Amino acid sequence: MNKPTRPDILLAGSSGLIGTLVLERLLATAATGSARIFALVRRLLRADAPQLLQIVTAAGDQAPDAAIGQMLGQHQAQLGFYVCALGTTMARAGSQQAFAAVDHDLVLRLADIALHHGAEHAVVVSSVGADAASRNFYLRTKGRMERDLSSLGFRRCDFLHPGLLIGARTAEQRPGESIAQRLSPLFNPVLMGPLRRYRAITADVVAAAAVNLLRETTPGVYRHEYDDLGRSALQ
Repeated sequence: MNKPTRPDILLAGSSGLIGTLVLERLLATAATGSARIFALVRRLLRADAPQLLQIVTAAGDQAPDAAIGQMLGQHQAQLGFYVCALGTTMARAGSQQAFAAVDHDLVLRLADIALHHGAEHAVVVSSVGADAASRNFYLRTKGRMERDLSSLGFRRCDFLHPGLLIGARTAEQRPGESIAQRLSPLFNPVLMGPLRRYRAITADVVAAAAVNLLRETTPGVYRHEYDDLGRSALQ
């Protein structure tokens, strides 16, 4: 196999709402011989492209780290990027411990694997209001994830802070989210000033921002909220 002319990408969460759109955009812009996309999946995706290499992980949220590393090594992966759109809900996880195991622990474990294989830039979907000191468990977990991931050694970290996501989910149903999506045209206009960051945003805008941010090279840790995501999506 010819070596890529650009760094490869490790993509986690490729079957979720944002991850699916990120993968579509990456495949649309990829060219034969350029960056390869190593997508972590629970079952094979229907997408078929020479740049896409799917790594099937075991059922459940505990990804087989050794198998992922072996696959990357087998294909002589030269990672430059770690893109993560992983995320669950308290209802689906069933407990705070199970939720943290995905939205904190798994995100960091995969980040560590990406670093080990050369990644220098992480683009991670988090949440508006993420704060390691928050009283809210969800936001505290997201904040801890950002704090811990940014200390791993990536040259650049971009954390995306969307509010309510607008888009159709295929993998799971979230009735409460669906209702909120229908109401978003009513409450979005009243969220002004500092509250603008809480506005609902389409998943496609977040996905476009995630892909476009891969072109940024200035070192540091960056957080992107509603307006920033919109600007990055248009770049």
